[in-house]
Amino acid sequence: MSNKPEALFRRRRQRVRFRVRLAAKGRARLSVFRSSRHIYAQIIDDQAGRTLAAASTLDATVKPNLKTGSDTAAASAVGKLLAERAKAAGVDRVVFGSDYPVDEPLTAIRAVVELGFTDEEQAAILHDNADALLSK
Repeated sequence: MSNKPEALFRRRRQRVRFRVRLAAKGRARLSVFRSSRHIYAQIIDDQAGRTLAAASTLDATVKPNLKTGSDTAAASAVGKLLAERAKAAGVDRVVFGSDYPVDEPLTAIRAVVELGFTDEEQAAILHDNADALLSK
């Protein structure tokens, strides 16, 4: 069995993290992973090397209210829970950076807008992320 796919994944991950680190300018990184059954999201402080807040469809507060763990309702529930935990942790700005390609950046931006943040909070969260995602 070849290790080529794994090596390519590692190279892509290094490249993406390097670009995100340059764009972050000290902000925490929001990483989202979606499997066929669940959605996982976490806010990571790359400088300290630790997770500041995390949420997934496997959380006890989210799982009983969901029909399935990987649809838009699940993504919305995970986003709301992650936003609550991020505010509690004192995170006010994040940069979106994931090891996996984003299929629909507009959907990700729309999800943040629909969470009910004030205009100032939305501007702080999205900051340069919208420009970076839409310019690709």
